[in-house]
Amino acid sequence: MTQSALSDLSHLLSKEFMLRVWIRQVWVGRSLGTPQQDRISTHLDQEFQTKYFKPFRSRKASRSPAWIVSSSGNQPNRNVGSFHSTLLYLKSTSSTIMTSTNTSSLLPLVFFSVLLSSVLCFQPLFSLEGSSTHLTITLKAVLYKSAEVCRALASAEGQDFSLTIDNSLTISKTSITNMYLGNAAVDVVDALSKKHHFDDETFPEGRDVITAGIVEGSVLAVKANVKQENFVAGRLILGRVCHTLQDFYSHSNWVELGNRDPYSILIRPDRPLENLADLSVATCQNCINGDCNNNLLTELLTSGYFNILSSDKPAGKCSHGGVFDKTSSQDPVGGINKDDFRASHGVLHHQAAALAVNATIELLEDIRLAVGDKNFLRLMGLSQSSVLCFVIDTRGSMSDDIIEAKRVSFSIIESKKGTKEEPSAYILVPFNDPDVGPLLITTDADVFKARINSLTASGGDDIPGLCLSGLQLALVAAPPSSEIFVFTDAPAKDVERFGAVTALIESSKSVVTFMLTEVTSVTHSLSQLDVQLYRELAQASGGQAIEVSTKSDLPQATIVIEDSLALAVVTLLQIVKSGETEEDFSFQVDDSMRSLTAYITGDTDLTFTLTNPSGSTQESTVVNGPLATISTVGNLRRISLSIVNQMGLWKITVDTKERFSLKVTGQSSVNFIYNLIEAHEGAHGGYNLKEDRPITGGNCNLLVSVTGSDTAKLTEVTLVEVSGSQQVTGSVQALGGGNYLVTFYSVPGGEFAVHARGEEGNGSTSSSTAASSSFQRQAPTQIKTASISISASASLVEPGSIISVPFTVANGVVTNVHVTNDQGYITSAPASVMLDTRGTVNHMVELTVPGTAARGSVVTLVVEADNGTTNNYAILRLSVAADVTDISGPVCQMTSISDTCHSSAALCSSTQWQYSTRLTDGANGAGIDSVSIRQGNGTLKTSQHVGAAGENVTMVAYNATCCALKVELVAVDKVGNVGTCTGQVILKQATAAVPTTSTAGRTLTLSQLLWIGVTVSHLWL
Repeated sequence: MTQSALSDLSHLLSKEFMLRVWIRQVWVGRSLGTPQQDRISTHLDQEFQTKYFKPFRSRKASRSPAWIVSSSGNQPNRNVGSFHSTLLYLKSTSSTIMTSTNTSSLLPLVFFSVLLSSVLCFQPLFSLEGSSTHLTITLKAVLYKSAEVCRALASAEGQDFSLTIDNSLTISKTSITNMYLGNAAVDVVDALSKKHHFDDETFPEGRDVITAGIVEGSVLAVKANVKQENFVAGRLILGRVCHTLQDFYSHSNWVELGNRDPYSILIRPDRPLENLADLSVATCQNCINGDCNNNLLTELLTSGYFNILSSDKPAGKCSHGGVFDKTSSQDPVGGINKDDFRASHGVLHHQAAALAVNATIELLEDIRLAVGDKNFLRLMGLSQSSVLCFVIDTRGSMSDDIIEAKRVSFSIIESKKGTKEEPSAYILVPFNDPDVGPLLITTDADVFKARINSLTASGGDDIPGLCLSGLQLALVAAPPSSEIFVFTDAPAKDVERFGAVTALIESSKSVVTFMLTEVTSVTHSLSQLDVQLYRELAQASGGQAIEVSTKSDLPQATIVIEDSLALAVVTLLQIVKSGETEEDFSFQVDDSMRSLTAYITGDTDLTFTLTNPSGSTQESTVVNGPLATISTVGNLRRISLSIVNQMGLWKITVDTKERFSLKVTGQSSVNFIYNLIEAHEGAHGGYNLKEDRPITGGNCNLLVSVTGSDTAKLTEVTLVEVSGSQQVTGSVQALGGGNYLVTFYSVPGGEFAVHARGEEGNGSTSSSTAASSSFQRQAPTQIKTASISISASASLVEPGSIISVPFTVANGVVTNVHVTNDQGYITSAPASVMLDTRGTVNHMVELTVPGTAARGSVVTLVVEADNGTTNNYAILRLSVAADVTDISGPVCQMTSISDTCHSSAALCSSTQWQYSTRLTDGANGAGIDSVSIRQGNGTLKTSQHVGAAGENVTMVAYNATCCALKVELVAVDKVGNVGTCTGQVILKQATAAVPTTSTAGRTLTLSQLLWIGVTVSHLWL
């Protein structure tokens, strides 16, 4: 990917950060920035309007979107020969890479260009210079629609829309990553599926993928996921749906037919596809000397045929085109795709991309109407703060622990209510034996308080509990990178879930902290061996295992929960050591740091010494000293450091003979996130998210993004062994805008933490200030290597079905297989598998989905391969998607308008008008699920009954003052189909009934006229 293309992408990614900042501001209702930052905000807001938002609004056919690059000027040669020459050039410069069996060794050239993917669709993630990709198309649409929703929320709450930068804030790009990597996955899983790319004139089948797909997932599945608050699964499916929708504009002749607006019928399955070329219609003629600009013959809708194995296609039909498409060599030769500017119709690439952006915006609007504004923003990954997540043991001995969990949660809720630190969601998972759950996910603090307040301690005091099952539920339910707190005083009974829980920790990058009580009690059953399991899980996640000997000490330990919920908490250093000798640990404190806290867990004999950048020291025996305030409870030392005017290199010297952990955190806007990625070759080459462990001795690729600063530059990324001395420094390639490709060669076996070092661009040249401009950060979650690999594939399941999930194990001989899922569904899999002479084996897991499984729910399946010395895993998040026959939105029929409005604006508040309508979803419809006011300040009342034909009827009565003369209602049926209706009072005399017609062709007549005249229009989308 070239510097100019990456620069544009990085600029867009920075806008996502600013949107998050603005949401925090608007939802809290306060200014967060300094006057200088407010001026920056105004500039950015104008830039959003002029550069990114206005260009994507619908335009008349006579106008092209303003952002489209002209087809004339300095454009490269777009003929087939030029494309082929470029391919040969790249092959000649990277022939050893293209034939390598280790795809992790691809050079940056291949990473940037990923040329092979351009011959079949918009490229998934990275592109040739000037070309749009599925990533940039999706991101532009998400930014536009998210900003529009933010403006609507701001207007409703009397707020201004602004993008204020606040140094206490940071960004997680994980959510948008889920979406566009789900998009890119189509080019791997469904690379040769015609309907997923609208190839071979598969328009009905392609629309089904978007609107009614069961195996693939559809927009209805996205809505169902959001309704169940399964946002991660919803994003992955949405990314897949967007891919197919976007490919329509590159692979069909919609652009060539002169259309400048999206083909909205693609997201409306209740309307017929029109103007389609049938099989007998010749659609193309031969390209002439590689020039395909005039090869289309038809005014009907068509798309190119594509096949990598055979040149056969129907007579006279267009081909997709490109070196991998064998049909393009058969008459009529050539192609019509617009995947990039060097494609057969590359001259229209930008027009196709612009339409794909607008089509994606239309799709997002449909989802927004179905799920509501705030849930839409949660789906987009834009929320104002972290979540509060508790996993609580409710056995009889846990009474005091439950009381403390209630106290600390109530305190957090009350102290943060109405502030920018107020949690965005609350998650509670109680567990006992034999029960786990029910899981609670809510955005309502009062609902959470009521549920946690209802918990009581009951059951055996000292029997093990299903702790890991409860934690597994929380890891699946919580957003990525959450903080999860587990309260227990007993061993885990379900230790067989240790591997699955570890896999979910590594995948979600969530931090787990255990609050363990009565660890040293002689009457209790929680032994050091039991505690070690919790310590290992805490270590893997970047959390802590806090052990107190009496339950009365727990309130002093729960301060770590409040620490974790502060804004923009970053980790500077975290290690676990055996403690054989005295050891020094250094960490860099930069000038973006607002506070600093260190946590040490270890034996009671542990001592330490603090040293600040000026050389001053403080011993651990000094509780209130010049460098820090120290508190101790159980095995935890909490050290609140004084860093005022002490930026630079700090040191902690730890002296103990026992195993200990050290964690240093602070508050700063500057941080980084990373994702493991892996290369894939072939016709749709590129990089995809890698969720399993890297192979020991192999190469490892990370996509690293610096967040919270436009001037911070990453200089070094290192894998540091957590409990040893091994270090592997990666090769860092800057991609622009704070994004980096980091490649590690020959990663050894072990558990590693990702360390990042960098420089702030505004550092002074003086020695004291230059030191403070350096920063260091550490990712909490560890990376662990494995000598075996495992992969699995599946996406959706249906209620009452048995699904076979294929999986492949490689690099071994005999491997044990463990399968778990978070819903307790029945699974069947071989206990062990024997690998063949090539070191691989293919097998199946059978998953039985009960008929009661709710549509939109998700079952997370973890398939673990273990050869006795190492293990690896595959994680599948399977959405439950029932077959949907209801594809039509709700229908309305106005029944009455009553009362009068006075034409005087001064008297409008003293008079009211009423609008009544009858909503139905058809005799075979799922029924109306919700009715809401999108525009208007009146009140709404609904009632339900059964109509004469057996249909479900919802009666709606809307009342408003005459100060608001227009209403727009949104009706959503139970499967997510959407309808909108508008009514408006016109202040003029009327003498006759006014007919109104919906877009579905239904004619309505006003049954009652106001003396001033009324017009009501019904517009159904």
